[in-house]
Amino acid sequence: MVQPLQNEDARSVRTGMDIDALYRNYRTYAFSIAYRMLGVVSDAEDVVQDWFAEMQSKDMTEIRDVKAYLAKGITNRSLNVLKSARKQREVYVGEWLPEPLVSDYDSPERTLERQDVISYAYLVMLERLTPMERAVYLLREVFQYDYPAISEMLGKSESNCRKICSRAKKSLNSEEIRIDDHPTLDQGNKRKLIERFIAAFERYQMEELLELLSEDAAMITDGGGYTRSAIFPITSRRRVLALLTSPKAFKELRRWEAVLTEVNGEINLVFTLEGQLKGILCFQWASGSNRIQNLFLLLNPYKLNHVQPALHE
Repeated sequence: MVQPLQNEDARSVRTGMDIDALYRNYRTYAFSIAYRMLGVVSDAEDVVQDWFAEMQSKDMTEIRDVKAYLAKGITNRSLNVLKSARKQREVYVGEWLPEPLVSDYDSPERTLERQDVISYAYLVMLERLTPMERAVYLLREVFQYDYPAISEMLGKSESNCRKICSRAKKSLNSEEIRIDDHPTLDQGNKRKLIERFIAAFERYQMEELLELLSEDAAMITDGGGYTRSAIFPITSRRRVLALLTSPKAFKELRRWEAVLTEVNGEINLVFTLEGQLKGILCFQWASGSNRIQNLFLLLNPYKLNHVQPALHE
């Protein structure tokens, strides 16, 4: 978690409204809330910038907890954006995937603290929640606010907030979208397995891919109608394997350079062509095993615009 303001900074914000100190100490925290709520980098940045811009004209001398005040403002702004975005996603072409944060590409301003990173699979999982479920769940389970604070932030009763959080937990713990909260694979092992995967994928090695995929593996691709991709999720190991080994599928993907890169805090794959980012493939690993549970392939060029077009040397 992002650390709160130091005592001296907190006093300066309360007494003198030092917006620079406020921004310097809380920008990452604000972005982490907005990004988790929205899953869209540009929208999260807009929410953060708007909130800090509004704070320049606010008298904060009466605010006892600046961090909680920020969380309330960012969450409610994000709720408004998310409710509108949900309507737009209903007419989205194919499956909608959130935008990733890519360590080797993204600017330092977008990079979250190491302890504040959210995995891509977890971000995808949050899309199954309603906007209010997402807000309550994140404030309680991720940012660790108590129910009285959440009630005040969202304008709902404590009992209602508890029910909403309970409902969100049940949704997230369903068999369909289970997430391994205690992964057994470290980054080194993941790197080796992904290297095996990309080698087998490029060579159409069915037996090797069969060994790497879990029985109920699934693949979701997001082209947004701008590039060729599957409209619906590909479910079952048999169907995913057929897609990965088809001579007609992913022709361009095999021609692009595959680079192991940290995406949302975990080793995943980015695909480049002449230094330009063309796609991102993220892996979710089956609980307690070294097999791939889900594959998330992002090809929509507009969702890659926020990512810098060149690798660091």
